[in-house]
Amino acid sequence: MSPARKNLLAGTGFALGAGLMWGLVFVVPLLLPQYPAPLLSAARYLAFGLVALPLAWFDRRALGALTRADWRAALALGVVGNLLYYLFLAAAIQRAGAPLPTMLIGTLPVVIAVVSNLRQRGAATATHAGRLRWRRLVPSLALIGAGIALVHHAELLRLHADPAADLERYGLGALLALGAVACWTWYPIRNAEWLRAHAGRSPRTWATAQGVATLPLAALGFGAFWLWQVAGAPGGSSFAMPFGPTSGRFVGLMLAMGLLASWLGTLCWNEASQRLPTTLAGQLIVFETLAALAYALALRGQAPPAATLAGAALLVAGVAWALRAPQAPAPAMPA
Repeated sequence: MSPARKNLLAGTGFALGAGLMWGLVFVVPLLLPQYPAPLLSAARYLAFGLVALPLAWFDRRALGALTRADWRAALALGVVGNLLYYLFLAAAIQRAGAPLPTMLIGTLPVVIAVVSNLRQRGAATATHAGRLRWRRLVPSLALIGAGIALVHHAELLRLHADPAADLERYGLGALLALGAVACWTWYPIRNAEWLRAHAGRSPRTWATAQGVATLPLAALGFGAFWLWQVAGAPGGSSFAMPFGPTSGRFVGLMLAMGLLASWLGTLCWNEASQRLPTTLAGQLIVFETLAALAYALALRGQAPPAATLAGAALLVAGVAWALRAPQAPAPAMPA
């Protein structure tokens, strides 16, 4: 097997692992419906940072080699791709349920592929990945887009059939999910660019660095929410801080998300990003969409309708098409 083929298979496997881990975060707001989204976001990444601290001790030499610019990049990635992204996503899920925001997040393979190709178009320098040819990328994007449209249609039918449905609340959830899409369009592209520019860096070290960089801001956010509840919340504090009404479930789920969805998911994604073109890696975020949809439907206790199954099949077909699309030749590096 050629090295390129090995990289493709390994990168796809790591992207699948990241998707399975990240899909978990879509059901946690449903398991903790009484917890506000800012608290869920701050607590999740507080747990991520605490998980990263002992790992940082083992990686202290590699972390010590990171420059100030590297730490600024890790902080920016942590703020946008961690705190802001999950704030938008958790708020969207609590207002619209999991399937609608999941499918809006499912547009990421299309959005990231297009934005990544546009960013790389006419670039003066090249990475080892190059770009995917538009004529081979368009059929894949069309299949993924059709799959997302089918699942959206199934969810809208279910929504209109429910007399208790709050359309305004669902609409607000959709808008918040679009904010999450914007955050996670920027994050994987910028993260992959950093990894490609620092090919000698360990993806594990970079995942740990993002956790460490996010920890102070997450702790600040958690503390600010606590103070707001005590002093500034309307009607005084009505939320049992620091861990809420179901403290055992809350702490357990936050630690699980910190270890599995945040650190391990980021590690798997970093490994995939170093092995795959950014355009292709962006499409493989479809694994997160499929995992989240499966988890949400299982939690709802219902079998997916035919349109949802057909949409999922089209999503998988689009990814399969993307995997066989050859890269455009990369321009020569300047002397």
